[in-house]
Amino acid sequence: MPSLHLRIDEIPEALREAIHLLQAKLELPSSFSEEVRAEAELAAQLPTDDHVDRTDIEFVTIDPPTSMDLDQALQIEREGDGYLVRYAISDVSQFVRPGTRLEAETHRRGQTKYGPSARVPLHPAALSEDAGSLLADGKPRPAMLWELSLNPKGELCDVKLTRAMVLNRAKLNYEGVQADIDAGKPHPSIALLPEVGKLRQQLEIDRGGVSLNLPDQEIVERDGTWELEFRSLVPVENWNAQISLLTGFAAAQVMLDGKVGILRTLPPAPDWSIKKLRRSVRSLGVEWPKDMPYPEFVRSLSPDDPKQLAALNKCTMLFRGAGYLAFDGHVPNENLLHAALAAPYAHTTAPLRRLVDRYVLEICHSLLNGLEVPQWARDGLSKLPEEMADSGRTANAYERGMIDLTEALVLSDRVGSIYTGVLTDVHPKTGVGTVQIADPAVELRVKAKQKEVGSEVRVRVDKVDVRKGEVTLSRPN
Repeated sequence: MPSLHLRIDEIPEALREAIHLLQAKLELPSSFSEEVRAEAELAAQLPTDDHVDRTDIEFVTIDPPTSMDLDQALQIEREGDGYLVRYAISDVSQFVRPGTRLEAETHRRGQTKYGPSARVPLHPAALSEDAGSLLADGKPRPAMLWELSLNPKGELCDVKLTRAMVLNRAKLNYEGVQADIDAGKPHPSIALLPEVGKLRQQLEIDRGGVSLNLPDQEIVERDGTWELEFRSLVPVENWNAQISLLTGFAAAQVMLDGKVGILRTLPPAPDWSIKKLRRSVRSLGVEWPKDMPYPEFVRSLSPDDPKQLAALNKCTMLFRGAGYLAFDGHVPNENLLHAALAAPYAHTTAPLRRLVDRYVLEICHSLLNGLEVPQWARDGLSKLPEEMADSGRTANAYERGMIDLTEALVLSDRVGSIYTGVLTDVHPKTGVGTVQIADPAVELRVKAKQKEVGSEVRVRVDKVDVRKGEVTLSRPN
């Protein structure tokens, strides 16, 4: 999955027109209207009298170095023989009020669409990169403060959610945090993150949860141009993700108990699809013991082995059908689980970047504090699944398009070059396969046979069209 949550100083000239054409094709807005920007600037000045002062807590953020839309700040401490996880999430409802042009625009956009130097944000910069962002600039910011009490095993045993003014003491990044942890000198606010993260990972294993260990394809800037690389996550990224998941589990349970809210769901894989997957990986020569459950099998695969990398790609067939389930007044007799997580789950930790998170936070705050759920939150629930599905499709198409354009740029001066890569999949009807090449880090399409999946193949770059983001390959003799 491409990771484009970064900003790069300048778009290469060769890509400027191509990115503009991609944005026009996907009907992405090029800017915010003057009226919406003005409302955002006024909203940034709204009083925060209903927020308690929690600037005493030593919060930090962990994000990519260039990120400015900081939704989450974290602090963990011991509580008896367990843990207290404090997770401050930007209180976007403080700024986005019902009935405003600003609110209407967030519904039109749905979520932030990411591309280096070409981000299409959910909110104007006055909010997403200033008043609503938990920046480490010495200024308190309004937040929804989750306080999650865990027992010694890392299991959730108590939940609180309050509106609070918080102060980010340090903007950290994943590589720096990992280096500090490895050196035995972590920031005090997150010294317990490895301990809690590992406990939560074990609970995920015990539940039967699973995640695909596929490397991220990232755009990076070197010597004034864009390049691509495959990057595996450092451990701290997975531990930090466990905190976000923990909060999503808590939010889901609060809404289920209150019989109002919206879940992120994924249907369980039917037996026939698991049997099909078994046959597929067997054809690759990858062993899957009969008594080994699917989650355990996935965890056993390494993307560094060509055949296992192909098996991991085939496992994505069981991650289809994700959506949102909204309810109000009663819990529907439908699938309530996110099958990959093996638990009910809700999106709640990225309200600057996803519309649905603002609703989840507001509903959970009301339910946990004995308040009436605001009417605007109830009224908007029924439309959210479709709004998020539509914006999700567009976001995926934009990210994929940005990767295609960059791959074409990287290969634009390499026509005639021959590379060796791993054939990770072949479409059974079209006979078009995906070949992953390590250097340059690209994933391209080429004609191939099913029996070649999981093997190394040689390909030649025949033609490149940067404007369209197209690379034509052939198979040299």
